[in-house]
Amino acid sequence: MDEKLKEEQSVSDISAEIVPECSENDEELACECEQKSELEELQSKVAELEDRYLRANADFDNMKRRLEKEKMQAISYAHEVFARDLLPVIDSLEMAILAGSNTEIESGELLGKVKEGLGLTIEQFRKAFEKHGVELVAIDGTFDPNFHEAVMQLESEEKGSGEILQVFQKGYKIKDRILRPAMVSIVK
Repeated sequence: MDEKLKEEQSVSDISAEIVPECSENDEELACECEQKSELEELQSKVAELEDRYLRANADFDNMKRRLEKEKMQAISYAHEVFARDLLPVIDSLEMAILAGSNTEIESGELLGKVKEGLGLTIEQFRKAFEKHGVELVAIDGTFDPNFHEAVMQLESEEKGSGEILQVFQKGYKIKDRILRPAMVSIVK
């Protein structure tokens, strides 16, 4: 056992000779080196995070511009389907004009055919409107300022005060929003 203690003592003596004890100055240098490496590491992380932030911000701006462009295109072409549904109505009116230039048909018969064609054309309009949620404003006899516009007030023995007497122009609404109120005359 003594030999083992002597061996350990000689190893510690040799290591003391090879590695001198650190002085206070060496510890300060090691601390400064450690702080510099930590600072460099933190600066590297800050640069990386700043780069990621800039890229994310650029991606956000690009997406925002793309969505704005798509929104503007959607607004520009929003009426495309409605307009396409009205094209047959225009075709019918053009055919009615062409039929009026046909001199082989008597005027009485022509008038009847034009009247029938206009009735069918109006029905095409109603179907196109109905398909897109456009409806007539109801005229149920009672004046409602939300749906009707009173342009005249007349006296009547047949109807009570505030009731609709006559409709001058039909009103239309799309879903719950009024496109045009019905123009009516009401009883005083």
